[in-house]
Amino acid sequence: MTLKELHFFYKLSENPQVTQVANELNISQSAISLAIKSLENSLNEQLFDRIGKKLILNEKGKYFKEKTLLHYLALMDAQTIFQENKLAGNIKIASSRTISNYIMPNIYYDFLTKYKDVKLDISTINSSKIIDKILKSQLDIGLIEVDTQNSSLIKEKLCDDELIVVTSDNNHPKIAFIDAIKKRWILRETGSGTREIFINCIGEISKELDIFMQLQDFEEIKKIVLNNPDTVTAISKIIVEEELKEKKLFQIKLKNLELKREFYLVYHKEKTKNLLFETLIEFLKNRFKEFYLP
Repeated sequence: MTLKELHFFYKLSENPQVTQVANELNISQSAISLAIKSLENSLNEQLFDRIGKKLILNEKGKYFKEKTLLHYLALMDAQTIFQENKLAGNIKIASSRTISNYIMPNIYYDFLTKYKDVKLDISTINSSKIIDKILKSQLDIGLIEVDTQNSSLIKEKLCDDELIVVTSDNNHPKIAFIDAIKKRWILRETGSGTREIFINCIGEISKELDIFMQLQDFEEIKKIVLNNPDTVTAISKIIVEEELKEKKLFQIKLKNLELKREFYLVYHKEKTKNLLFETLIEFLKNRFKEFYLP
């Protein structure tokens, strides 16, 4: 049983004139007859009475039509849904915490407002877990804070970001070598992009730091540093812009050291690039450019 056979069946149920139906569909009468015969054979029932050149729906045919027409129409709707609206579907997307909490909320909102038939399955996890889930085909798109050279991934740069060292101690020197900062360090957990970039940048010096606490949430880290002048953290500048302006936190510029990083968009190289996927990719890249315009 095929959709084409069913299509011919419903046409003939409305018009028993095989010649007229064949002309309407621009096919031969024999093609229609063969299709109807195939449908009847698959059901092991005769659906039409053959009267002259007409195919008249019989009792079995009427019953079959009654039971199947709505399902057929639903199947036809499903067949055409993406022809009518190719920007419809579900996408699984995850961002690392810096990106997710401080950049993405408005981007998600604006995209869903513009494309009302799209659903985004949004999650916030650290960069290493995002990479792992994309490799396992559990995510469609990832936004990460670390570089990756995995040959199974497509990686596109979104923008540059800067990590800075901050404290609530206004009396601390505003410029210092990192190993001269004798405070308790409050850092992100292992696996986070922020921590990985920081540790890689300072190298062996990391073994000399007093890493007092490791937390998952930036707001928790900020709260501790704000309330305890004996603490310090390395954090993305975008996260503490307000506290710096209000002089609640103070940057300690590092001598001979810059904590630079890049934000990346990643997806599996075997990922199907349909119109919805490509539209979201371009939307993300354009919005990150706007966000980081000087």
